[in-house]
Amino acid sequence: MDQQTVTELIALLEQIADNKLLLGDRLVEIGVSGPDLEATLGAIAMAQGELGHARLLYHWSFDLRGHTGKKPDVTEQTGKAFSTVLHISNWIELIANLYVASASADLVIKALLDSRRPEIVNRLQKLWREQQEHLLYSRGWLEQLLQDAGAIPTHTRQALADASQCGSEWLSSIEQQSRQLTAAGILSPTLNLAAPFQLQISQLLQAGQRATHVH
Repeated sequence: MDQQTVTELIALLEQIADNKLLLGDRLVEIGVSGPDLEATLGAIAMAQGELGHARLLYHWSFDLRGHTGKKPDVTEQTGKAFSTVLHISNWIELIANLYVASASADLVIKALLDSRRPEIVNRLQKLWREQQEHLLYSRGWLEQLLQDAGAIPTHTRQALADASQCGSEWLSSIEQQSRQLTAAGILSPTLNLAAPFQLQISQLLQAGQRATHVH
């Protein structure tokens, strides 16, 4: 890979890693006061997974930069995390952002895996499989929150709308700006990320509305 291609790939990896690093911290801080014991235990397990994934992605970015020797521990994000992830303050925002960050990263990682390049597949295949659990966990909680009583569904829809705007903007920027990754055959020239993501969010909200009407 030439230097510009490496730079674009590092930016993608760091964006995903930054979200995971912050979400890992928030899952511990806010997850300990989750709605019930099951939620708390699940949040702590998710936190370990998010932090582990962040570490793997940061280490890969160090390798791409030519770093040799022991990898430094990354304790602060590189400045690419979604603004809504930065400002998570409660359980609803935590779950909405975990789902959005996981769903958007899932689409990007699948697009990278589609290149079938061994140096990419070997780094991402296991992480992608493990991340499916994070998607299921956060989606399951979102479905519950969207069907809850009182003001909770309204707050959930707003948190999801705010977070998904960040996700959509990021995915659109990848479609428009990843010229070197496309030229190198790492991303498809017909890359389609934002539309499938927006469809996932829309389907989730529609399912929540249907369930609310049934109740």
